[in-house]
Amino acid sequence: MSSITKTSDVQTSGVGTFGEGVEGKITDRLFKVTPGHDAEYALEQATVLMSCVYKITLAAGRERGDELVWAAHCLSGMAKALVEDVAHGMMTGPLR
Repeated sequence: MSSITKTSDVQTSGVGTFGEGVEGKITDRLFKVTPGHDAEYALEQATVLMSCVYKITLAAGRERGDELVWAAHCLSGMAKALVEDVAHGMMTGPLR
């Protein structure tokens, strides 16, 4: 029988990152998820961010706003980092 880790038992691990560093280097990220937050809350926040991305991209399409596209890019990077971090936590087990 395989053991399944529930998200309620998992916390963020601090491995999720986003924001390219100087000259677009991905090895030197600007931001990192803080370890120790509840995984379910982190996933809720990722969902909120992606909802904002959806709304911003619709507005950017209507307004042809480059600033809106960059805002959507940054928010989607944050959401991706949260989801990656929770996935890592689920694969490695609960932090207790």
